[in-house]
Amino acid sequence: MSDENINTPCPKDEDDDVMVTIELEDQDLDCEILTIFTLNSQDYIVLMPVDEHGDPIDDSMVYIYRYLEDADGNPSIDNIQTDEEYDRVNRYFTQLADRDYPSS
Repeated sequence: MSDENINTPCPKDEDDDVMVTIELEDQDLDCEILTIFTLNSQDYIVLMPVDEHGDPIDDSMVYIYRYLEDADGNPSIDNIQTDEEYDRVNRYFTQLADRDYPSS
């Protein structure tokens, strides 16, 4: 497995936030795409839930999924399968967030 790490953040100052809706068990949830990155040859997407005005519901809450594209470039997401994978991906995302958006 490759240790290739690629980060494709959505710029902080971008006016047009990229939004998606995910289906949870009991509701649909609108989310802003924070970033898509590659870790060990697998793409991941980080989503932040937003309200009807596009404002974050909770700045500290994000959803992280595996990110996939089919042969035609159509995107989809899939759950991370193990706790170990989630922990590894979450640690990497935290490092990215700390680097790209340092605390004041």
